[in-house]
Amino acid sequence: MKPLLTFYGDDFTGSTAVMEVLSFAGVPTMLFMEPPELDILKEYPTLQAIGVAGTARSKDPAWMKSNLPAVFESLKNFGAPVSHYKVCSTFDSSPKIGSIGVATEIGDAIFSADWVPLVVGAPAIQRYQAFGTLFANSGDSIHRLDRHPVMSRHPITPMNEADLKRHLICQTNLKVGIITLAEIKAGQSNEAVSKCLSDGARIIAIDVVDDETLAEAGRLIWPIGSGSCFVVGSQGVEYALVAHWRKIGTIGHYETPPVLTPVDQIFAVSGSCASTTEDQIAKAEARGFQILNFDVSTVTDLKRLAAELERVRNESLKRLSKNYDVLVSTARGPNDPMIKRMEEAVNKTSVTPSAANERLGEALGQLVSDIRRTTHMKRIAIAGGDTSGHVLSSLGAQALSAVAPLAPGAPLCRLHTNNDADIDGLEVTLKGGQMGEPYFFLQAKGGKEW
Repeated sequence: MKPLLTFYGDDFTGSTAVMEVLSFAGVPTMLFMEPPELDILKEYPTLQAIGVAGTARSKDPAWMKSNLPAVFESLKNFGAPVSHYKVCSTFDSSPKIGSIGVATEIGDAIFSADWVPLVVGAPAIQRYQAFGTLFANSGDSIHRLDRHPVMSRHPITPMNEADLKRHLICQTNLKVGIITLAEIKAGQSNEAVSKCLSDGARIIAIDVVDDETLAEAGRLIWPIGSGSCFVVGSQGVEYALVAHWRKIGTIGHYETPPVLTPVDQIFAVSGSCASTTEDQIAKAEARGFQILNFDVSTVTDLKRLAAELERVRNESLKRLSKNYDVLVSTARGPNDPMIKRMEEAVNKTSVTPSAANERLGEALGQLVSDIRRTTHMKRIAIAGGDTSGHVLSSLGAQALSAVAPLAPGAPLCRLHTNNDADIDGLEVTLKGGQMGEPYFFLQAKGGKEW
């Protein structure tokens, strides 16, 4: 039986967010680190969704053109009605890094559908698109993305334009159309699609602000008959499809998700400098977590970096042996002086910022691997999209499956390896910078309400 959906996530945390939506809606899903062979369905015959966790969000267009076609072709071979290029719900991208426009061009050429739906709004995680403009929460407030206190200051891809059509014009020559919430509310979605197509649009962004517009987006995405669809967007795509699938009876209406089981101790690493993560680290520290600061300025010198990794590893093991929960952090927030120290160190050497970030990610990945192998820690929390990717690579992950809900966009997962008994079965949660409530790290440990 063909799966209902395949997807590629442009970072690891976003990939698990898709798996979360599907798995806990009753759609069996697995997330792989590399495109699986078609016979994977013989090993997992109940799978209805197959995903690949990627790193395109941090890559340039040349990398995308070299790497994404093979991935998309592999996903296309599964014959699913929908294939999804998953992007961040805050649309992190620029013409030079993580270009959503370039990725869309590649997918459009390979899947050759009539048009490419774009769905970014996801009310469940407080992301809204209205008249083509994207809004996102920060704490209890909703901000237009170009006025968002975090995303407007993103160190790599600052959002200076909340109008998705204007944002994409800088990344692609494909014409963009909008299906507005006014057209959806008036029951004119089909007419709006026709008008966009007659105007030459290839990408059509669909407004999503509530349950009604979400379900209508799902209807517009879902192909009729034997057709197929290549869609771009956040996990709003899956929220929309689930709403539509339930409406037409493809899946059941109610699913009771598993309950998170508490653990006695947890280890965490954070490579995120988002203010949301800053608050979460502060709350964890106030509740007894031991916070260890990783000196990221050492990344320009491999000997100093190795020494810093050894220091943090030894100190982590020491405190874990005393039954403390431990969190290793590269920065406490967007204003942490350590960020400037790393920039200054990089500017004084021939090491590029990209190479420096990769070295740091690999060091954190090695740290997590060492902690797991030494302590057999059952559960580890990881904050930061790039950090998550490096950690899973260091652990030799082959795939992830969903265990239980934790925070919207950051479920608890189980790691699967190719016969590595020390790592196989590790529970991990991968948290993007903007995800989770203030007590996220305590919730990840479980045991009580926070």
